[in-house]
Amino acid sequence: MTLKLAISATVAALALAVSSCGGGDDVGNPDSEFSVSDATAPLDAAPPQLQAIREQGNQLLDGGTRAFGARLDDLRGTPVVVNKWASWCGPCRAEFPHFQSVADEIGGEVAFLGVDSNDSADAAETFLSRLPLPYPSYLDPDQEINKQFLDSAVAFPATGFFRASGELAYVKLGQYESAEALAADIERYAR
Repeated sequence: MTLKLAISATVAALALAVSSCGGGDDVGNPDSEFSVSDATAPLDAAPPQLQAIREQGNQLLDGGTRAFGARLDDLRGTPVVVNKWASWCGPCRAEFPHFQSVADEIGGEVAFLGVDSNDSADAAETFLSRLPLPYPSYLDPDQEINKQFLDSAVAFPATGFFRASGELAYVKLGQYESAEALAADIERYAR
């Protein structure tokens, strides 16, 4: 009897975990008040590599691991925050406003990049039209960028913190509940 209850509890927990990453317009955060023009507004007095990130705000970039690795190399000397997301992920939708506000506030000092994993470009574009980001995201349909640079298994969302040296300091699995929690982790692991 105890084994049967343990199996039932495990199955229920797995079902709850899977359902929390479900898609649909009714899941997670509603449309944000952060606009595409906010996402691409110039960064005054920021280093050129951070201005380039803002100029690519809300874009989906191709090129796979090679392009992503080259971008990280270009950002050496700057702390980098990488958020892995997918359009079908409810917790990703819920945390996007935190990434919008923190990246908008400190994007002249810290680089932000997105990685759209296990997703289609069409779905990601629709998602970004409703929740725009002030930084670009790399397309990662087969999770190759995730495997090579974040090593975050299958969790969505996941956020990697790279120190200015280029070292991956920490990967947080799961959703940020507030902009303050995200900012605290940036201070703790990236700066």
